Amino acid sequence: MNIKLNNLKVIFNSLVLAALLSNCSEPQKSADAGEQANVDETAIVEDPSEFPMGSIQIGVICSDLQKSIDFYTEVIGMVKTGGFSVDEAFAEKSGLTGGVPFDVTVLKLKDMPEAAEWKLMSFGKEAAHPPQKYILDDIGMQYITIFVKSMKPFLERIKNHNVEPLEETPTFLEDGRQFMLVQDPDGNFIELIGPAE
Repeated sequence: MNIKLNNLKVIFNSLVLAALLSNCSEPQKSADAGEQANVDETAIVEDPSEFPMGSIQIGVICSDLQKSIDFYTEVIGMVKTGGFSVDEAFAEKSGLTGGVPFDVTVLKLKDMPEAAEWKLMSFGKEAAHPPQKYILDDIGMQYITIFVKSMKPFLERIKNHNVEPLEETPTFLEDGRQFMLVQDPDGNFIELIGPAE
């Protein structure tokens, strides 16, 4: 009789424990399901823009390719991330050069897939327009702006490479950041903006 009673107690206790564990784990499952629903909702939100990425690739024609590569890597601090060639057939069909083949050197501020590309190329000739002193001297794209973490290393490199800052730059903006304006070897304007230190 005692053995049967003890067996019944063990079975009863096991059932109670199972019920308790089942009740404790149920809200957790439900919370996980809720979190999963939120993740799924986020995943199905589509990008409303027409563009697969948010960066722009910019082609820059240089009179001296190596001189420009040196300026952008050694003075500005860009990194060379690759390059490619365009053959005669595509250069003509695409309307880019009328059939003149060319090579492109790709630079970026950071070697990251989403970083904007600064694509340098040269056709071995000088600019067809007179040198520019100010951004209003010509039409089209006239300058780029690069935001930096500290102006100090840029000012040092600009000085070490004998690059002349324009007018009274570096100067300070109202928010306390420094502003520097320089030109690349072909006269393209580059704004550098960032904290002094």
